[in-house]
Amino acid sequence: MKKDSQLPTMGTRRNGLKKEGFILSVDVGTTSIRCHVYDKKAEIRGSCRQEVVPLYPEEGYVELDPEALWKSFIFVVKGAVKDAGVQMYQMEALGISTQRATFTTWDRRTGVPFHNFISWQDQRAADLVTSWNRSCTLKAIHGVMKVLHFVTRQKRSLAASLIVFSTQHVTFRLVWVLKHYKQVTQAVAKGNCCFGTIDTWLLFKLTKGLIHATDYSNASSTGIFDSYQMCWSQMLCSLVSLPISIFPKVENTGHEFGSTDPSIFGVAIPIMSLMADQQAAMFGECCYNVGDVKITMGTGTFMDINTGSTPHTSVNGLYPLVGWKLGPEVVYLAEGNAADTGTAIKWAQALDLVSKVEHTSPMAYSVSDSNGVCFVPSFSGLQAPLNDPKACASFMGLKPSTTKCHLVRAILESIAFRNKQLYETMLRETNIRITKIRVDGGVSSNHFIMQLTADLFGRKLERCRHHEMSCLGAAFVAGLGVGYWQTCEELTKLHSAGDIFCPKGVSSDCAGSEYGPNLQRWERALRRSMHWYKQP
Repeated sequence: MKKDSQLPTMGTRRNGLKKEGFILSVDVGTTSIRCHVYDKKAEIRGSCRQEVVPLYPEEGYVELDPEALWKSFIFVVKGAVKDAGVQMYQMEALGISTQRATFTTWDRRTGVPFHNFISWQDQRAADLVTSWNRSCTLKAIHGVMKVLHFVTRQKRSLAASLIVFSTQHVTFRLVWVLKHYKQVTQAVAKGNCCFGTIDTWLLFKLTKGLIHATDYSNASSTGIFDSYQMCWSQMLCSLVSLPISIFPKVENTGHEFGSTDPSIFGVAIPIMSLMADQQAAMFGECCYNVGDVKITMGTGTFMDINTGSTPHTSVNGLYPLVGWKLGPEVVYLAEGNAADTGTAIKWAQALDLVSKVEHTSPMAYSVSDSNGVCFVPSFSGLQAPLNDPKACASFMGLKPSTTKCHLVRAILESIAFRNKQLYETMLRETNIRITKIRVDGGVSSNHFIMQLTADLFGRKLERCRHHEMSCLGAAFVAGLGVGYWQTCEELTKLHSAGDIFCPKGVSSDCAGSEYGPNLQRWERALRRSMHWYKQP
């Protein structure tokens, strides 16, 4: 990809003397926004981080302040470059990775948002989702598409015959916005409304309103994108009355999206990648081959398998995603997730069950078992394969003899048990031979969870040396775009594994193992936590 010929060559001083160049990458996560400056060896030369402060205006609502997010973005970029001890003109490209399915709408002329970002964790559309999933309309669609699939054998028809809506997708949260915010519907009528996930909004701001675009990885994560046709779904938008006119143009993941306006950072930096965070982590983990699995354990757990050039059609809630599109090549992933991994541990800390997160693993090892206590980590409902937005978080099996250590162990066990659920669903549905499993994210630093997950899988797990792989993945794509790195093979050589966790005496099916009864008891607790919040 060629850089704008009118731009000064990045990494060159104004007097023409060559200076070392770097790749700048920002990851906007659920709990923090981070920026790293990477060198040729993919080593971090400078970093800056700020907390993301969620807003909870009503029960079940989770929002982010757009202006606060923008200020944090600028702050971490400037802070990371300063921490690296280099200059902004040495940044050869900018890559951006963002949390997925968190969106806002804004005025196309002024760039002013009509409302706060509505987070992927937000539950305001739960009743709408449940109503649609039970509707005669959806049942009729399922029936028609099953007949079409029988006749045509097209996977698109099979996918449509199995579609189940989720609160984590944008679809019904956007429907909710159009029903409740008059200024949005008025702007839509005037052709003056822009929709965007965080990446799209940041790009719009960075280019001073010149570019309204996203990439395939982010678009495919909204639930409104047809990953088979690689375009916004006309059928779905017609079904739920979403105006196609508000959606951004979808570009390759490695695309020259424009450059930052010079007034922001003092120089124009080419924006060479937009990427959804889980797909970015997959790319940063160098999971480029069919059968490669990546598990990110952060605020939630996201388990992805590379399915190659074919999107996966699921019957149990695994979601077909575009991993990335570089040039003509499209790589698809199948993903399952559990929403409340890091959330559960932070909740335990907030209750003073544990003083520091790093103490959780020693506390869990200090007792031989959880003393019959089960924890269900479903503050945001249950995702694949159970798909119940009305499930509640709960402790079960409490006794007078229960201690803090038992409670902490039960919480950590529940995370590993959910990992096993997702893994078994992935194995059963995809029938793809697993080649390797790499794990990242802040919760992966917990030794107890990592070892128990390896035991339950009966597979070796590789924990990355760096936990923040989304940032690295976006940097890799941006660097490939400007020739900073040349090939994926070169990137694979830069990858450095951290700790290896091998299974210890627990069979992969757990039958007859020490964890067999524990897992069965936990699954019983899981079922009792489902359908807790009833529709009014």
